[in-house]
Amino acid sequence: MLESLSPYFSDNHIWAFLASTPIIIIGIIGTIIPVLPGTVLIYAGFVVYGLITGFDSLGWPFYLGQIVLLGISYLVDFLASAYGVRFYGGSRAAVWGAFLGSLLIIVIGPVGLIVGPLLGAVAGELIAGKEIRRAGHAGFGTFVGLLGGTVVKLVIAWVMVGWFIWRIV
Repeated sequence: MLESLSPYFSDNHIWAFLASTPIIIIGIIGTIIPVLPGTVLIYAGFVVYGLITGFDSLGWPFYLGQIVLLGISYLVDFLASAYGVRFYGGSRAAVWGAFLGSLLIIVIGPVGLIVGPLLGAVAGELIAGKEIRRAGHAGFGTFVGLLGGTVVKLVIAWVMVGWFIWRIV
């Protein structure tokens, strides 16, 4: 019985897939939960696969393309809240406030990615002399933008994983 399975378990591609899959799954979860760097973990899973297989099935175009997708996913993080602010009628001050507020991730961790842009947009509007109601709309727009950005990042994550699976199968 075990002898019939030995060809499968001697293939390093199977071991590489088994080693990289948990990292990739955690990365997909991380695209939804801001505590984890989702697309970075997905990419790390691909690198683990490549290290185990000697990079024989995933070449530099694959890894370069994945880095581009990873970069786009982080750009979406920053631009989504700004778009939401503008869509809900926020001023340029609210957009800058949302952008600067997103830097709170450095101070208070991943929660800063959600709370920071919202507070920044509201603060930007108030500093610009807008009324509290309009500032609240800008803050809500930031939240809507973050939700939309999460959906886009999830699509990017699945494109990354789909490309990986397409290449190794």
